[in-house]
Amino acid sequence: MIERGTGWLKYGFVGPALLLLIALNVYPLLYNVVMGFSDARLSGGQWQWVGGANYAEVFSEPRFADALRTTALFVFVTVSVELVLGFALAMAIQRPFRGKGVVLTILLVPMMLSPAVMGLYWNLILNGTYGILNQALGAIGLPPDLQPQWLTDSRLKLLTILLIDIWMWTPFMMLIALAGLNSIPRYIYEAAEIDRASAWRVFRRITLPMCAPLLVLAALLRATDALKQFDLVMAVTGPNDEATQTLSALLYEQAFRGGRVGLGCAYGCVILVIVIALASVFTRYIGFIQRRQGRAEA
Repeated sequence: MIERGTGWLKYGFVGPALLLLIALNVYPLLYNVVMGFSDARLSGGQWQWVGGANYAEVFSEPRFADALRTTALFVFVTVSVELVLGFALAMAIQRPFRGKGVVLTILLVPMMLSPAVMGLYWNLILNGTYGILNQALGAIGLPPDLQPQWLTDSRLKLLTILLIDIWMWTPFMMLIALAGLNSIPRYIYEAAEIDRASAWRVFRRITLPMCAPLLVLAALLRATDALKQFDLVMAVTGPNDEATQTLSALLYEQAFRGGRVGLGCAYGCVILVIVIALASVFTRYIGFIQRRQGRAEA
């Protein structure tokens, strides 16, 4: 009787959370999939089933290919640079030193701020006319005609967004890398010191392999988030700028500015498939690393 009552109590605790998850995630996802096969519009009215016409338009749209390339470049550059810089910062501040708490807090501040607000903030800083950065460049003698136009030059727009994202999310990588470094037992380093292993050999054979699962997990989390990049693009250059238009920005333009909700839902499903595929690759690689380390330990 006690076990039966305990079982019902368990489902009683889990049930409300499960219902909330279904209401807020599963049902909207299924509804989005259905709407992706319709001609629904933002203005309302009756919608009709159009089959795969929306997906045919998505993959035949030249802007989709451009947005996909921009998104892929954005993900590759930001995740790679953030991973390297974050790991380097974690290595630098791993050991105790005076003022470590203050330094760590300052480094983590960008990650805690809203990306949309930071986009507007950097928009003011990088403005070519009254921005603080160009004013500083002018103060050191750079003439106005040579000052970079960060927000209007098509060659610099994407670079600007890349730098802002790297500034914001490198602390995230640093935090996870720091957790990985602190989880390595000290006796392993002591054994390597007794064996007179060089610093490079210790890094290559101990530090990097034992941090690898957490580093790959950090890259997975950042890559899936970067694939959905929208807020910085919206705040800095706008969603319809060809130089910085990501998949999410193109989705927004089609669904909310163009009013084609059905087509926007199709874009959303395509982005979801890409995110799931990327996540599957990363999780399989994490499993491979863990199995290899298990064999090495055995």
